[in-house]
Amino acid sequence: MGRWVESLESLNTKHSTHKHIMADKTFKLEIVTPERVVLAQDIVSLVVPGAEGSLGVMADHAPLMAELAIGEIWFRDSEGHETHLATSGGFMEVGENTVRILADTAERPEEIDIARAEESRKRAEERLRSLDEHADLARAEAALKRALVRLHVARGE
Repeated sequence: MGRWVESLESLNTKHSTHKHIMADKTFKLEIVTPERVVLAQDIVSLVVPGAEGSLGVMADHAPLMAELAIGEIWFRDSEGHETHLATSGGFMEVGENTVRILADTAERPEEIDIARAEESRKRAEERLRSLDEHADLARAEAALKRALVRLHVARGE
């Protein structure tokens, strides 16, 4: 049993050191919507809402294409500052230390009108409560999720 503990401690030490070294390495992040270039900057780490769950990316990540879901994009720059954005989905391409996100929408907290997002949430909840056989459940649920994500990002929760 002692050998297993020593191996685990050795692995943890190596992992901690490796994590520190990797944290200093940056890669390029570009986020584009149909309306504008939201940002283009060097970052250290990225988490996106993938269609099948959250995806994390760091420098030297293997090439990847992924569909994005409604959710929160967040990243950390080399100075340790975190930035959060609300997205309503899109696609992400990872390759050659560059991540390109083609998003349907991507909003920074200061760009989100909280009163409007709150109204959207209320409308979506009402649609879900009053669904009839002609209503589109998936559409109503997506509207509610978009509103909740926008509120979460805007409020810094």
